[in-house]
Amino acid sequence: MDIVKNMQAEFKKIFGDQATSTFFSPGRVNLIGEHTDYNGGNVFPCAISLGTYAVAAKRTDKKMRLYSMNIPEKGVIEFEIASLSYDKKYDWANYPMGVIQILQNHGFEIATGFDILFYGTLPNGAGLSSSASLEVLTGVILNEFLNLKIDRVDLVKMSQEAENKFVGVNCGIMDQFAVGMGKKNHAILLDCNTLVYRYSKIELNGYSIVIANTNKRHSLGDSKYNERRGECEAALAQLQTVKSMKALGELTDAQFDELSKAISNPIQRKRAHHAVYENQRTLEAVAALENKDLVKFGQLMNASHVSLRDDYEVTGIELDTLAELAWKQEGVLGSRMTGGGFGGCTVSIVKDECIAAFEKNIAAEYTAKIGYAPDFYVANISDGAGLIK
Repeated sequence: MDIVKNMQAEFKKIFGDQATSTFFSPGRVNLIGEHTDYNGGNVFPCAISLGTYAVAAKRTDKKMRLYSMNIPEKGVIEFEIASLSYDKKYDWANYPMGVIQILQNHGFEIATGFDILFYGTLPNGAGLSSSASLEVLTGVILNEFLNLKIDRVDLVKMSQEAENKFVGVNCGIMDQFAVGMGKKNHAILLDCNTLVYRYSKIELNGYSIVIANTNKRHSLGDSKYNERRGECEAALAQLQTVKSMKALGELTDAQFDELSKAISNPIQRKRAHHAVYENQRTLEAVAALENKDLVKFGQLMNASHVSLRDDYEVTGIELDTLAELAWKQEGVLGSRMTGGGFGGCTVSIVKDECIAAFEKNIAAEYTAKIGYAPDFYVANISDGAGLIK
């Protein structure tokens, strides 16, 4: 593997020593079920073959030295394990740092430091979960080297906790779960309320998953993500005055329609409408896929995008342009934004022989309208984070 060879050579150059182990942590794409995770609903993500690689070696002291080949201008970022706190100057290294801190808070002894060199193949700011990929990767490295024996679901939860409490982004569990629990050629139906999950085989039979990147930077921390969460929480609080419930994801469409007048604010009502209906769409989409009804699956993807555009208002002109252009192309079953929104990517199910035309036509029209070109990736569904043997 050329990537790994290059990384090992770079490691020796930067740290003056040999790396002893190599790891990979995927990104993720969510096929359907957007902004449902923190509303206690279902999501349907899969891990993808783009992600984050790391080569690492144990140190004899308690110092961490981290380096990213993607941002060499930041140089080696050094810190002591004993004294960790979020600091903007540490930039991307705050994500691994957060995981180390949370593991220690949970009583795991990080007995030594490490030298770690990272290299990511995920496009930066595309909303394919580069932060979750980095967090879970850090947890897997520590777990493996220090033999901490942390159960994988617990590691996923601690990675999410690092992003929530250390980095300060109030994300749901989906990204870290997909990255940590991914399985080749399967998507995961995850109930975010209970963390009950099952794998569902993806049989696309002559179709592929095509990711289109708007190339508009997406950043959860800076986006309206926390605002949307607040709006849903306010809607839930009003619904709780008329029905006993823990999360919006517990309601069926019919129950929501009956109770929704309890939500006095029309904007909050729209947000909750999306959360409830999207959750039901996700369950219908998984059933359609398992019945080999790809056409129905595609229709539900389209309906998901419309709801994210109109009820949740998290798409924007770039994502809407990509989705609307995709709907017009030959051989496309469905297309929708994926991830947090406000930039990032769409995910489409496209007939294999139509992919070249799909990319060419959309690139031309998107560039003419938006002023810069999109990028395309055909996604292979991969296993979750782990050691590369």
